[in-house]
Amino acid sequence: MDNEQKTSVGEARVRVRYAETDQMGVVYHSNYLIWFEVGRVELIRQMGLDYKRMEEKEGCGISVVDVHARYRVPARYDDELVIQTRLLAARGAVVKFGYRILRLTDSVLLCEGETMHVCVGPDMKKRSLPPKYAERFAAHLIS
Repeated sequence: MDNEQKTSVGEARVRVRYAETDQMGVVYHSNYLIWFEVGRVELIRQMGLDYKRMEEKEGCGISVVDVHARYRVPARYDDELVIQTRLLAARGAVVKFGYRILRLTDSVLLCEGETMHVCVGPDMKKRSLPPKYAERFAAHLIS
């Protein structure tokens, strides 16, 4: 893996809490969407950007408009997970991220997915990414 790819895939870690599992001891499916967000925010941070600042100073948020998740193998209580996040597209007002969630101990792929976002202003109307963010996102796209 070359240096550009290393900087273009963000990694975050989480440990499965008991409250995130169902009666069978398996992680409840909606928690993966929360972990997608954890990965997305961490990737943006690893790019040298600040999502909170983008919202507060630039008046721009990225609203989720589409989510896809494929569940492969269940995660269970106390598993340590690695969330790998990459930027798939960023053009105008549309941003798309891809995710892979793996169990740390054996690197088994548990879930993979994508989210599509539309940039919006405080009025929830579509707008383009602020230039600083658009430039940095473009530099981190994986072809």
